[in-house]
Amino acid sequence: MKRSMPLVISHYVMLVILAMICIAPILVIFATSLRQQVQIFSEPLNFLFVPTLENYRAVLQEDKLDVYLKNSLFVGIVSTLITLILGCMAAYGLARFRFPGRSTVAYTTLILRTVPFAVLAIPVFVIWNQWGLVNSLWGLILLYVAVNLPFTIWLLYGFVLQVPIELEEAAAIDGCGPLRVFSQVFLPLMAPGLAAASIFTFRIAWNEFILALVLTDRHTRTLPVAASLFITDMGVDWGKVMAMGSLIAIPPLIFTFVAARQIIGGLTAGAVKG
Repeated sequence: MKRSMPLVISHYVMLVILAMICIAPILVIFATSLRQQVQIFSEPLNFLFVPTLENYRAVLQEDKLDVYLKNSLFVGIVSTLITLILGCMAAYGLARFRFPGRSTVAYTTLILRTVPFAVLAIPVFVIWNQWGLVNSLWGLILLYVAVNLPFTIWLLYGFVLQVPIELEEAAAIDGCGPLRVFSQVFLPLMAPGLAAASIFTFRIAWNEFILALVLTDRHTRTLPVAASLFITDMGVDWGKVMAMGSLIAIPPLIFTFVAARQIIGGLTAGAVKG
């Protein structure tokens, strides 16, 4: 049924409004990072100003910024890879194997993801301190894998159910073993799901602040924790905070756009091939 022109226009207007609401905070952060401290407080909503890169120069010249960047990249990449490997195998087992309580386990994984990070901070610190994982990047990676794994399993579980089991059975008839079926037949079909899960996992590991603040020291800080160093007893240097925030947002944005293209390409290829 063909939609009327006023209805189509109203839909586009709503999409533009929603896009502006989502983009507005990003524009404010970037604009604030290009202003001097005096301008930020004197004209908070004025976008007509002479930009300056002084905040970015100050942030990039900060001591140990390269260490914080390496820590964030290491924690984000390693925790994402481990979460995807474990999540993919767990989702495959839940979808393909029959055992008592399978549905309960599948739904429980999503409930576990609803626990706020702030609630976990003190209990995790006590346990990690006993295990010697406090102020350790591997301790932070282990925690991010634990908090991201439930949602990853639930997300990939839906993708596994959409993969026809007949393809795996045909590969097994042709002589492929279970490992070969999983790696050469199943995983390529799961590329869109893995891309979506990687976006979610990497974004959480890269941007998370509360747990990283509690479990790291000056040698193992990540970039979000380093941004809080500009908040002192003398006040908040909003220009540097916003500059650091703009720099922190770049890798997730790039990663999201790259992975999103893979998702669209995978869905389109599947639709064309039927």
